[in-house]
Amino acid sequence: MLHTRLNWITADTAALDECVTYVEREIRSALEARPGSLGISVLENTEAPMRAELAKRAGAPVSVEDYQVPIFELVERQALTRCSHAVRLTRMRVRPSQVDDVIEVVGDIVVPSLIETPGFCDALLFADPASGCLISETMWRDAGARAAAPSIASIVQTEVPDAASGEIHAVEDYSLVFSSMQEP
Repeated sequence: MLHTRLNWITADTAALDECVTYVEREIRSALEARPGSLGISVLENTEAPMRAELAKRAGAPVSVEDYQVPIFELVERQALTRCSHAVRLTRMRVRPSQVDDVIEVVGDIVVPSLIETPGFCDALLFADPASGCLISETMWRDAGARAAAPSIASIVQTEVPDAASGEIHAVEDYSLVFSSMQEP
């Protein structure tokens, strides 16, 4: 099972640009050199001092969330640096007993339908089985492809038994500014 650590940085545009530059120049090489690294978000031991520097540069706290990565589907991914791919995060919370159901639906139904959608690049699913929190991340060549894509939230709510007991916390759209992820 893959694992990831998400570092959430809240900053204004200028500070965020400085943080991205810091990640590219300082953090990226340190973390990619570690055994088992698939990109800058997978390792733990060296992140704390770097996270403090990011918070200092951002002028705001950097929050951290740890997840398992049960789905890692790369269809079209090169080493992307400072590109403008469109990303959608769908944040869900279900009963912990439903986490495996959501993973199954995303793997068996959602990902195959996304692969058939023009402009699809990749899909990741982050899961915290103990809390029932899940985050799906999909990447698209551009915002138009992202907008035309099937709704992961709708598919999960339709396909997961008793999905009414779960919640879609947020569907958030982003532009990718930096990534060094690679296939496991």
